[in-house]
Amino acid sequence: MFKVNDNYLKLPGSYLFSTIGKKVRAYQEANPDKEIIRLGIGDVTQPLAPAIIDRLHEAVSEMGVQETFKGYAPDLGYEFLRSAIVKNDYNARGVDIAIDEVFVSDGAKCDSGNIQEIFSLDNKIAVCDPVYPVYVDSNVMAGRTGTYDATTGLWSDVIYMPCKEENGFAPELPEETPDIIYLCFPNNPTGATITKDQLQKWVDYANEKHAVIIYDAAYEAYISEPDVPHTIYECDGAKTCAIELRSFSKNAGFTGTRLGFTVIPKELKSADGVALNPLWARRHGTKYNGAPYIVQAAGEAVYSEAGKKQTGEQIAYYMKNAKYIFDGLKSAGYSVSGGVNAPYIWLKTPDGMSSWEFFDYLLEKANVVGTPGSGFGPSGEGYFRLTAFGTYENTVKAIDRMKAL
Repeated sequence: MFKVNDNYLKLPGSYLFSTIGKKVRAYQEANPDKEIIRLGIGDVTQPLAPAIIDRLHEAVSEMGVQETFKGYAPDLGYEFLRSAIVKNDYNARGVDIAIDEVFVSDGAKCDSGNIQEIFSLDNKIAVCDPVYPVYVDSNVMAGRTGTYDATTGLWSDVIYMPCKEENGFAPELPEETPDIIYLCFPNNPTGATITKDQLQKWVDYANEKHAVIIYDAAYEAYISEPDVPHTIYECDGAKTCAIELRSFSKNAGFTGTRLGFTVIPKELKSADGVALNPLWARRHGTKYNGAPYIVQAAGEAVYSEAGKKQTGEQIAYYMKNAKYIFDGLKSAGYSVSGGVNAPYIWLKTPDGMSSWEFFDYLLEKANVVGTPGSGFGPSGEGYFRLTAFGTYENTVKAIDRMKAL
């Protein structure tokens, strides 16, 4: 008689954004005449840039010709894309990364969930609180998090690093020593960032404790301030303690096209000398057949002169939205942060409302959808996330509705 992985049964409720989707659908069915504006899930609305579309069309045509047809992609990804990544994302910033340290995938979400597979179940993870749910949920599924306390919203075997207003929504070094540290900057959901000097402290700490940092840099392209690092490898010693996750979703609009990559330096080894790069290569080759050629070809176009210009204009468009949200809510008396180096605005719920109470209030009174902060962890209670990924017209309409409440 078969048995299930009962770690899945430990997960409380459904995935955060699935729950939001169900609530919104139910409201829409009951109120078909209402125009709902969605500023909840971090999905882009601008179409792929012309340079990307042109290359995508070319690649599709290549697949219809015997001489240029492509079958399975190489395990690590096509060399043309990995070379473009190394040159533009790392070498251009004075960072030496080899192409065989870059693993192309179908997105940072998958990699952030799958990366835990190369680590022992005995490892203890540390996460920011609030945090992107996948980091915790994927470790729950693996059986690494212990038991869940529904009262506190905490897992017994997870080290939580509270990110609160008093510490600028940035974590402090934990008192209990972790084995795996998840960091995301610019941060999802708070939009917070840390300086290079602050990140260097984390790198030094990880090297001292023989811990590994899983660094999610999915929103790197939105950084505007000069003292905020674009990659953890700008820090001395990071190549011996850090794995970096990157995405094409938010910088180039690939949410529906799917492309990302993970960097694992060859110098990164466990305390007993086992290199992580070949472990991930083995996992990648065994469980993954590669992002499609046409998508990887489109990804290379992101780094072309035209691609950089066009995607830069899209990023500026979203950050214009972020400024409108930030300024509008602040003028209305809300306590807000984020929106400077990230496309997320983090606000305190008004009048002592819980995160989900404010979600319902906003949906019913303004027909605007956001994300309850409590869905990202206990320290997110009493907060709310809005994204800048809507159209400018809808963003203006949504914030004007909120200001009128």
